[in-house]
Amino acid sequence: MPDGGTRPGHRLRFGSGAAGIERLEASLVGEGFATHRHDTYAIGMTLRGVQTFRYRGELRHCLPGEWHVLHPDEPHDGVAGTDEGFGYRIIYLDPSLVQEALGGAPLPFVADPVIGRRDADPALVACLRDIDEPLDEVERLTLTLRVVHTLVRHSSVRNSSAGSSARPGARAPLALEALAAVRDLIADDPTVRHTLAEFEQVSGLDRWTVARRFRVAFGTSPTRFRTMRQLDLARRLLREGVPLAEAAQLAGFADQAHMSRMFKRAYGLTPARWTAALA
Repeated sequence: MPDGGTRPGHRLRFGSGAAGIERLEASLVGEGFATHRHDTYAIGMTLRGVQTFRYRGELRHCLPGEWHVLHPDEPHDGVAGTDEGFGYRIIYLDPSLVQEALGGAPLPFVADPVIGRRDADPALVACLRDIDEPLDEVERLTLTLRVVHTLVRHSSVRNSSAGSSARPGARAPLALEALAAVRDLIADDPTVRHTLAEFEQVSGLDRWTVARRFRVAFGTSPTRFRTMRQLDLARRLLREGVPLAEAAQLAGFADQAHMSRMFKRAYGLTPARWTAALA
């Protein structure tokens, strides 16, 4: 894998993805990523340098060949541990794919986010070796299963004393089909703000159950899920060269400032810096 160079600033290069999957190569020298959170699993490997990040109240370090695993909606930052900066490749995986692979079980939670070289899955390493290789239906399924294998393996090791690989409080059965109906309603057009009554209508669940169990099923709240789908739309528009103000309007934000605030909270960079960093 290439070392990504040492040009000051950020460099972001998106590889080939698939529905529910993004693959990214990034390098950073100088100022880091601000504290942010996304609604996907993030499973990445450091290629060069020392990657330092704060996660769940602790300062973590990820060295070349080591992996980091971040749970949906967990705040974290990202800075270089040395003046030389760092580079990494990463997979962002939609929690709904994890749900499908696990048959509706609660999402696995990996308490220790750094996985050493010896514990890394060679098959998962191969998934990041060439991020430009297209992912067909079979390869999408294979990649998802490799990620889920890593999540379950390391969550069960960390939480074996609790007898569960899921986060505490997440053991009750999930009405996954009903919750997926709410998820699909939001995703079909994230520019629309739906009411709680609409969630109740499409799911057959009361609003309190929707609010509680949506996060258990998909790793985030319905409101946060909608914001992230708006940001997905905004990112597509920005990559197509659409001006910031227009992208904000088309993605359903109140204005450009609103989009910029949400963008930085999700990706650690402002929309302008994110766009400038694209390779």
